[in-house]
This record gives sequence, C-alpha cells and structure tokens, in this order.
Amino acid sequence: MWLIMKILILFGLFIFDGLILHCQALVRHTFVVKEAPYTRLCSTKNILTVNGQFPGPTLYVHKGDTIVVDVYNKGKQNITIHWHGVKQPKYPWSDGPEYITQCPIQPGAKFSQKIVFSTEEGTLWWHAHSDWSRATVHGAILVYPKLGIGYPYPKPYSEVPLILGEWWKEDIMEVQNDFLENGGDPVVSDALTINGQPGDLYPCSKSGTFKLMVEHGKTYLLRMINAGMSDIFFFSVAKHHLIVVGTDGSYTKPFKVDYVAISPGQTLDVLLEANQPPDHYYMATRVYSSANGVAYDNTTGTAIVRYKGNYTPSSSPSLPNLPDYNDTNASANFTGRFRSLASEDHPINVPLNMTTKLIFTVSVNTLPCDDDSCDGPNNTRLSASVNNISFVSPSIDILQAYYNHINGVYGDQFPNFPPLVFNFTADYLPFELQLPKNNTEVKVLEYNSTVELVYQNTNLVAGTDHPMHLHGYSFYVVGWGFGNFDKDKDPLGYNLVDPPLQNTIAVPKNGWAAVRFKANNPGVWFMHCHIERHLSWGMEMAFIVKDGERREEKMLPPPPYMPPC
Repeated sequence: MWLIMKILILFGLFIFDGLILHCQALVRHTFVVKEAPYTRLCSTKNILTVNGQFPGPTLYVHKGDTIVVDVYNKGKQNITIHWHGVKQPKYPWSDGPEYITQCPIQPGAKFSQKIVFSTEEGTLWWHAHSDWSRATVHGAILVYPKLGIGYPYPKPYSEVPLILGEWWKEDIMEVQNDFLENGGDPVVSDALTINGQPGDLYPCSKSGTFKLMVEHGKTYLLRMINAGMSDIFFFSVAKHHLIVVGTDGSYTKPFKVDYVAISPGQTLDVLLEANQPPDHYYMATRVYSSANGVAYDNTTGTAIVRYKGNYTPSSSPSLPNLPDYNDTNASANFTGRFRSLASEDHPINVPLNMTTKLIFTVSVNTLPCDDDSCDGPNNTRLSASVNNISFVSPSIDILQAYYNHINGVYGDQFPNFPPLVFNFTADYLPFELQLPKNNTEVKVLEYNSTVELVYQNTNLVAGTDHPMHLHGYSFYVVGWGFGNFDKDKDPLGYNLVDPPLQNTIAVPKNGWAAVRFKANNPGVWFMHCHIERHLSWGMEMAFIVKDGERREEKMLPPPPYMPPC
C-alpha cells in the first residue's frame, strides 16, 4: 500500500478519506548563488550571481501559481532571496528579508522557498535581501494571466524584460563596508546598465550592448524593472512614444508618455510601437536625483532599438530627450498619472471606512561620531528613520520570535504618528531634530483592519524622494502632494474611484503620499525605503498582522527547513 501511495504522490495524486484527488505538481526551479567572472568597462572581476547569470534567470508563472525555488548558497557570504511584490498569502516564511522573516542562508547551505502567487498579474522581480548583494543578484518575474485569459490590451508581438541597474568597478561589498565604516555616503556607481550592460557610449562595451530587434508595425511589451541601488531613473526611447499599461503586478489605464520615471523596486509594463522609419535608435536611462549636495552617477546608460530590414542606418543612433537630473516635477507628475484599470474583469476594492490611521515621517538623520571624524555632515554619522526610529536589525528574525513567542527580540510600540511635530518641509530645520532613536520596534495590526498610511517626507539633512516598499501587500495610492500633509483638507482630494494598486511608492521630495490597504494577510511584513543606503541607515520597520479567528485567516506553520541563525 505504501508503494502505491508513493507512486500516486509522485504523479500529483493524493489519497484523502479513500478518494483520489488530482493536484498539480509544484514546478521547481534551482537558484545557485555563486561568484562568476564578468567584464564591464574594460575590467574583469568576480561578482555574485545566480546560475552564473547577470541579471539572473527570469521566472515565468501564471496568476495564482505556486512554485518552489531551491536556493543553494555556493558563495562566500550569507544570502537571502526576496520575491518582490509577491504577497505570499499567509506564508511569510519564504518572503526573504534578512532577520525579518528568516535568518540568512549561510555559505554551503540550501533553502527551498515556496512562492505563492495570488492576485498579482504583470511584471514583478526577485532580488537578494541581505547586505548590498542585490546589486548583482536579481532577475525578472513574469506573471501571465491564467490560462485562456488574455491581456486587457491588444496582445503584443513580443515581450522583453528590461532591467535597469548600476555597475561599480569596485567590489560591491567593499562599497557597502566602506560607507558604513566612515559614516558618509557610498561612492556612486561607475555606470548605469540596461540588462546588465552600460551601452556603447562606454569603452569596451559596444559588443555587449543590449539590442532590441523590432519589426516595423509591431508592438513590443517592455517589462521594466528598476533594480538600481541608489536612485529613481528616467527612461525613454528616441523618437518613440511609450504607452504605460501596468505597474507593480497590476494593470493601469493606458497612458502615452515620452519618458517614464521608475523608482528602485518598481516595475512598469510599457508598450513600444515600432512605428518610426527603419533605423537604429537609442533607448537611454539616467538618474533623477533631488537631494542637494549629494553626489550621483551622472552617466547615461544606453541600449539600441534596431529595426529589421534592408536599409542604411544613421551613422550614430538618435539619443532621446530626458528630463534634467533634478526635475522633481517630471518625476512626481509621471507617478501621479497612474490609475487602476478598475474594469469588470479587473475590479478594485478601495477601503473606505478606516479603522487604523497612521502617519509615518521618513527622514535622513545624523548620529554623533565617536571620534568626530566621520564623513557625514559636520563630522557626524549618517542615519535614517521612520517616525524618528532608526531600525536596529535583531540577531534572530522577527517572524521566528513572533511565532515561537521569543521575548526580547523586538518591541511592539512603534508610534502611529511622528513623535516630533514640526514644519517637516521647511528649508532650514534645527540640528537637534536630526538625531533619531535606535530601536527595533514593530506595529501590530488587527486582522482585517483597514489601514490608511500617510508617508510624510521631511527636509532633514538632505531632503529627497523615498520609494517606500511594503512586503506582503499591494496598496492603493489614494493621494499625494507637496508640502506638509493636512489631515483635514488633503483627504478631500483623495482618488477613491480608480487609484493605482502598487507595492512601491515614491514619496516626493518635500511632499507626502497616502496609501490604503486591508490587513488581511497575517504574518510579519517588512516596510522600507528601496534606496539601499537609506535602508542600510535604518529607514525601515515591520508590521505584524495578527491571525483572524477562522482557520483560513491564520498564518500557516513554518517549513521544517528554515535557515538557522
């Protein structure tokens, strides 16, 4: 009998109370994290990769699928993998952030991660969520509609992942270690990349420049990801319009643009119509950097759109016009154009009666330096905070501590509102406001509570945009604006009809953004700025969403093979 049961299980058949149930076997993928040699900008170095690829392998799934990824750490440093934008219903155990939902996978170890897709549809991505490893450890996730269901727009001729990133000649772990030690900003990247290549404007890069071959009259779906560590990117294709049809694994009402602004962590689904005279055209990306006095990578990353056919191309491809590096209005106005599809086939459900209202200030801060020799402003050490708390990473992951009732790992008194109230966006702010508290605090939410969270940017130290990302949830962006949020006036202008559904929102410099979500995914869920230096400095916190009363409302138990601390 046992042999028969093993055969049934092998073929995806399960016996339950004498009945044979058919169950689709889980698709398995293998990720081998290891060092591999890569050549960029006339130099060769070893970088951390997955399966020897940079960017890493693309995952292809359908809406509602569940897959397993066996992650083998063959590198020399700890690693975790996060499935960015995947809600993982009731199963935070595979979410990935280091010391939040798991301890890292140590060198030589393995962790089999079950990835549970639910309502997501569109482009997502995966990346390392430990130290600065995600600079090279990342890749695309393409979530197709369920079988037999099409897109809500004409099917494109072809689909192309387009990953924007950064490249350092220096080893990325040295970049991280240096700025954490000296207390200042990290060195800026040496190049911006498109699908791992900086483009033929750089020496030694012509042969590797990414080229998109197109046929005249065809439409191409660009599945864009900002995997960069430091900045929002502007992107455009010379002499072509772009049509935005989705973001963060959700469809949007289509809108036509000459450029896009894409935040670190964000994804975009963009249609490119190949409707220009056959030639070679540059697609290009460069940094949007709004912080005064902060260095940034001022290079331009390029790739080429190359039309098929017999013709003589121009001697040099056309470069697109991109907004200025500090054009805050260009970035914010693009972000403000998103609207959910909100159709019969793709309905939305914006929470209206709010039970929990939160206001979180997001700030860059400073800390005293032990010997007054740090590289931050006035010889201080740079820091960052949410509601004036700079997050301190524990030595045991919060999810394990919560599930097993381990005391002393975290506190549950994260404030609902800023403990310090001042003119957050004033040009000049007193030095004493820059000092945060160092702590490990979480915010506990009741199951099914409806949450309105207002992110309020501040102008402390160096006011800039903050792309805030929430794990385990997508949220409706119901409003945004410049200046200080007015709790009486600003909600009157909320969009409660068709707000975009996102998992990452760029809070504009000297501005605010309001999001809403229903806390119906129990577990421990990380929230942080996706600019990596801000995360390293402490601009992060975690939510604990409690179980509901019914069995289907409770967090699932952990797998038996979680990485040890």
